[in-house]
Amino acid sequence: MATIVVTGGSSGVGLAAAKQFAARGDEVILVGRDQRRLSAAVAEVRAITGTEPANFRTDFESLTEVRELAAALKKTVELKKTEETKKAGETGKTGESSGRIDVLVNNAGGMVGDYRRTVDGFEATMQGNHLAPFLLTTLLRDELRDARVVNTASRAHMRGVPDPANLAGDAANYRSWTAYGAGKASNVLFAAEAARRWPDILSVSFHPGVVRTNFGAGRVTRFFYRYTPFLVTPEKAGELLVWLATAPRDELVNGGYYVGREPVRPAPHARNPELAAELWKASTEAVKG
Repeated sequence: MATIVVTGGSSGVGLAAAKQFAARGDEVILVGRDQRRLSAAVAEVRAITGTEPANFRTDFESLTEVRELAAALKKTVELKKTEETKKAGETGKTGESSGRIDVLVNNAGGMVGDYRRTVDGFEATMQGNHLAPFLLTTLLRDELRDARVVNTASRAHMRGVPDPANLAGDAANYRSWTAYGAGKASNVLFAAEAARRWPDILSVSFHPGVVRTNFGAGRVTRFFYRYTPFLVTPEKAGELLVWLATAPRDELVNGGYYVGREPVRPAPHARNPELAAELWKASTEAVKG
């Protein structure tokens, strides 16, 4: 039974994937921002497993809350290891939990309509889509030994280029789709750079398709993602996420960007190793506690 953490797990693709993981018999840990939606998601997973999944309400626009989440996740997997070791001793069975997270799904994120700085001083789209998951992943590095990190990116990465020298953004020139594109490009760059720096971890990013969710900023965008025909269902996108998390390791490209079940070349800026290294360095400085 794998331990799988799903951020953005209270709705959309994250919840769909979490339910599919639960149906496989995996232990799912849900992370969401909205407590009402998170509680509803917990109930849906509980209906599949018969047990209460661990869950944590966390707002990625607060790096303090991300640090608290990482500490809580460390405690959760350590308690699991202790309980399984005790159970093994009582039953006489050998083996124990590794005390690790098998898959971290960095799925939380979204679009911000107007320029906004977080309490940490960064542009909200960049923090929610990149800096917060970057911090969470680096804090959980030890718990992710020989594990996987699956990052929900988007073809929208073509529409924006992250600027490592200015993660606070520029209010005068803010455009929601450009900012979102830069955040998604950061996901692709992060996955590739993580593969170079942490070869024991399989790190990938993927485009889930144009998914029917409560996505977007503004009424027009939200209307499109809710009602346009022929959009990808969250369940279908969730299937791709689950496949990336569970397919044999030698069938996947470490650091790859996937559209469907095939690795593809992202936009030139999103496959630039120098930009990836600069973004990693700037992000490390930005999230220092």
